[in-house]
Parts: sequence; C-alpha cells; structure tokens
Amino acid sequence: MAALLQLVALLAAFAGLVAGLGPLIRRIEAWSARRHAARHPAPPGRSLEVVAAHLRRLARQVALVPAGMPMARRRALLAAYDDVLTEAAGMLGVTSALAELPEGRPREVERLRLAAELRAAGLQVPL
Repeated sequence: MAALLQLVALLAAFAGLVAGLGPLIRRIEAWSARRHAARHPAPPGRSLEVVAAHLRRLARQVALVPAGMPMARRRALLAAYDDVLTEAAGMLGVTSALAELPEGRPREVERLRLAAELRAAGLQVPL
C-alpha cells in the first residue's frame, strides 16, 4: 500500500512538473525576446540607399511613360514618385511642400525644385 501511494505521489509530481513546464518555457522565451529586442533594436525605417534606389527607379519610369498608359496608372506612378521624393527630403532635412500643392504646374515645379535640392544634398537623383 505504501508503495502504491509513493507511485501515485511520484506520478502526481511528474504531472505537475509537465503542466508547469509549459508556462515556464513561455516566460523564458518572452524574457529572451525582450532582452534581444532591447539589445538589437529594429531600424526605424528604410535606409537612405534603398530610398535613393526607389527614387531612381521611379524617376526612370516617370520619364519613360509609354504613350498608351492609362491616366489612373500614370497618376499612381506620379503619386509613388512624390511619396519617395518626400521621404528622401525628410531623411536629408530638405523642406518640401509637395503634399500641399494641387496637381498641375505648381506641383511639377516643386518636384523639379525638390529633385534639384536633393542632388545638391548629395543624392543621385535624375532631373
């Protein structure tokens, strides 16, 4: 009878250990992840090299718009180009009023001015 009670106690202890091991492992993993995140923070955004590459690619696409391209696609391409121009300007500390201007000649002039200022800041931007 005593051996049976010892066996039951041993099995109960083993079951308790197995049941408590899951939460303990999750806590250790969460602690390790927090510690890793504190030591190796994620970069806040894209690097300047990536933004410059996107800017050159989009500038090339805007310059070589095919004749039959739908207007919606052309506007989307210009909006993407404007977004990347604004992102690059923010990274280099160049002021930009591109988002506030309506579509038309003033916006085209601002695009050219912004591209020229980015070139003056050292970024390889086609004009």
